Amino acid sequence: MARASAGALEHVKIAQVTNLVRTLEEMKERRVWVYGFEAQAGKSYLDLDYAQGCALVLGGEGAGLHRLVREACDELAHIPLRGPVPSLNVSVAAAVVLYEALRQRARE
Repeated sequence: MARASAGALEHVKIAQVTNLVRTLEEMKERRVWVYGFEAQAGKSYLDLDYAQGCALVLGGEGAGLHRLVREACDELAHIPLRGPVPSLNVSVAAAVVLYEALRQRARE
């Protein structure tokens, strides 16, 4: 992973956890909103409030979010797409959502 990061790994805090669902529940206890992203969600990613403390959860390509992870999320949202492509590569989806979070936080 470090070779493919083009140096960004040195500037981003990475945490590895044993149980993702338990970690998400602990984050929620600390008033961090947990937003999950999947193609079938009814709400658009543009409708979420990223200005507050939040965790962004993106599922694996193809499989999406595991059921228990999905249930641990406070909100589920999708990235609206047009045309025949049903979903984005997870790295592209992350970039889209992170840019929106940055844009909203820059307004404050």
